[in-house]
Amino acid sequence: MIRIGLDMMGGDFAPAQSVLGCIDALPLLGKSSKLVLIGDEPVVKALFAEHGTDTSQCEFIHTTEVIDMGEHPTKALQSKKDSSIAVGFHLLATGKIDAFISAGNTGAMMVGSIFSVKPIEGVSRPCILSVLPKADGSNGILLDVGANADCKPEMLNQFAILGSLYSQHVFKRDNPKVALLSIGAEKEKGNILTLAAHQLLAENKLINFVGNAEGRDLFNDKADVIVCDGFTGNVVLKSCESIFYIMHKRKITDDYFARFNYENYGGTPVLGVNAPVIIGHGISNALAFKNLILQAQDVVESRLVQLIKDAFHSLSSSTTPL
Repeated sequence: MIRIGLDMMGGDFAPAQSVLGCIDALPLLGKSSKLVLIGDEPVVKALFAEHGTDTSQCEFIHTTEVIDMGEHPTKALQSKKDSSIAVGFHLLATGKIDAFISAGNTGAMMVGSIFSVKPIEGVSRPCILSVLPKADGSNGILLDVGANADCKPEMLNQFAILGSLYSQHVFKRDNPKVALLSIGAEKEKGNILTLAAHQLLAENKLINFVGNAEGRDLFNDKADVIVCDGFTGNVVLKSCESIFYIMHKRKITDDYFARFNYENYGGTPVLGVNAPVIIGHGISNALAFKNLILQAQDVVESRLVQLIKDAFHSLSSSTTPL
């Protein structure tokens, strides 16, 4: 039984939209999965009742506090022990749920991931990814997209391993191609970080490194996984989002650009921690919550966390630390 924990109070439109997302996701989960819904139980149950939904596949965990979007992450987690995020991480850390999802305070989700669930041994910095819709209809990934603004070359080398495993086992890409985001295709191009990272990536036997990728390669078939520091990745992510919003506002419809809508993917997993954590957008609606839940199920079923543990364990005796 897969137990997917969902913060019902996190997000600008929760719990109404999180309930609707659960209603849409339940028929798609199958009987082998269960939703553990964390939040104000009477309010959440009343919303389900309004829609006449069968909640036999759900478990409700009542909490009395909510961490607001603007609160300091560390202080809020320490002071609000009965918040939906704090309780969710406790359940995850103690093995009572198999994955935890929230569209709430992103900082609190990252702090909880690092200090409650903790990084996998050998992973220096967990990271987050974003989906890159490819022109050929497939999906690539970009990482890091904001968890680590300042990076060392060794961290980019680790991101490459994490991204490659995600692409292979969640997106089912055979021997995914990994590239380093830079300002030129030649290995001599770039800044101090990318020049040093290129050498490490080229020597990394756990990935299929294909060299540098430029900005023009983000959406073609150059690579399945593109690696960069979190500062650069976040700028790229927000630029892509802005293109979608501008087209949507101007009522321009296009099947390809519609795939840039974050709602289609739900959110981003935190890669490199000891249990699946998925962070949703603060403005998540029902579609986004549904896809968050389905993504969590995919990550659990793929055994991604264990595969990452195995990969980094195999590196523990290496003379060249990653």
